[in-house]
Amino acid sequence: MNSVQKKHSSNWAITLFTIGVFMAALDNGIISAALTTINDSFGVSASWGSWGITLYTLGLAVSVPIIGKLSDRFGRKRLFLIEVALFGIGSLLVALSSSFPMFLLSRLFQAFGGGGIFIIGSSHVLTTLPKEKQGKALGLLGAMNGMAAVLGPNVGSFLLDLTGNWHWLFLINIPIAAVLIILGIPFITETKASSTKRLDFVGTIILSLAILSLMYGITNLDAGNFLGSFADPMVYGFVLGGVILFILLVLYEKNLEARSGDPILAYSLLSSKVFQWTLLIGFFSGGLLAAVIFIPSFVEQFLGVSAEKSGYWMTPLALASGVGAGLGGVLVDKKGPVFTTIISGVISLVGFALFPLWVTERWEFVIASMIAGVGFGFLLGAPLNVLVSESVDNSNKGSALGTLSLIRQIGLTLSPTLYAGFIAAGASNIGNEIKSGLAAAGISGSGPAFSDISGMSTSQLYEAVEQIPDPTIKEIIMNAIHDSIGKGFGNLYLTAAIISALVIVSILILSIYRKKSLQKEPVKIPLA
Repeated sequence: MNSVQKKHSSNWAITLFTIGVFMAALDNGIISAALTTINDSFGVSASWGSWGITLYTLGLAVSVPIIGKLSDRFGRKRLFLIEVALFGIGSLLVALSSSFPMFLLSRLFQAFGGGGIFIIGSSHVLTTLPKEKQGKALGLLGAMNGMAAVLGPNVGSFLLDLTGNWHWLFLINIPIAAVLIILGIPFITETKASSTKRLDFVGTIILSLAILSLMYGITNLDAGNFLGSFADPMVYGFVLGGVILFILLVLYEKNLEARSGDPILAYSLLSSKVFQWTLLIGFFSGGLLAAVIFIPSFVEQFLGVSAEKSGYWMTPLALASGVGAGLGGVLVDKKGPVFTTIISGVISLVGFALFPLWVTERWEFVIASMIAGVGFGFLLGAPLNVLVSESVDNSNKGSALGTLSLIRQIGLTLSPTLYAGFIAAGASNIGNEIKSGLAAAGISGSGPAFSDISGMSTSQLYEAVEQIPDPTIKEIIMNAIHDSIGKGFGNLYLTAAIISALVIVSILILSIYRKKSLQKEPVKIPLA
């Protein structure tokens, strides 16, 4: 195959991986828009219905590191085709589900298919492309991954309005999966690490149980009482169990590697300082992505956008994150992953800090959200993946990328509970703010009109305020509600700005270890 044919084949492969990444990442956002409709169709409560998302998240968390390792061992093209097929079959089973238990099992099956597509695509890029072209390709994959996750609810709402049937949200995946398989067979080149060692079944089982236990404990956290909920056995029991299993995994993998086995998660990889700090930044990136989840609530409750249109205000941020991911990839190729991550942290810090410090109008929100989107978009694809790939050999690239994705998923799962606690704290203070405002105006706030405020949602509060005939009281109460909600969201996005600062600190520390590791590499002297 000549250079022109190789370039053509490579472009086709990256295009197919990009479409696959977009399809898989879009799915969890799509279902959130139709969750109420799905719950009603099966006659289940909202708490039970949320398991449609929870099980998908757990399935992703378990499958990502395992699929990454399997793709290294058995071939990235083969695993990509298998993953796409599983995702397509899972989507069909979800759409055809005649009962809620079947729906949940189908979602779990679908997650096993969707979990590894981004990892396999990234690993393929890092294995087949020259270093100076990897950033751009990884940036493209990251852009699709981030944009799909953010745009998912909007796409779901659009399809639901268009078809009136939630089944089409999943049926639409089937022709896409079929096309990816048909075109993937001739256009994707097979790559894999040479290994004849036995697969680490024991390590795989321990890793799966550890992830399930930890992630399940995290999903049981109470947003209204974040710290207090750690005293719940359903939280600390599973989190502690997960931690213990991870410790056992590390000890087992260390012993297996010492015996020249092929661990599912190499101990030498976990002991690398560069890899450890990259994982920490990956965890922080999950926290930044989680802050985006609350954008619709912010524009609805703080900026007064209607609930039906609040999701569309994610669009500027989604587009900006896609641009940021692309620019981040180009910048990695030109300036390197460390410099790119520093720039990412600085831009994210500015963008998220503008929310509590500046945003009061909708046009200000658009500017702040686009700045934040560009900032965290830089982290979505290229820099962290390149940092990870530098510290491992070809046989562990998929495993390392899968571990990074798992840590990001943990950050993405844990952070919303913390953020929701800030919002709940702001809302709980509305009653006190109203009483203080009324007292300052010489008006008693103990009458029946103000007695049930604590039990009302924000939308119910605004509706109740509209019924108040006195314009002075109405203005005082509206200002109190707005200020309390603003403080809650302000603390949320201030925390996101602090996380951005921690990204900068972490990458600076990582750069020190990276320089030391590069200096330790032996110099190859050409023989005469």
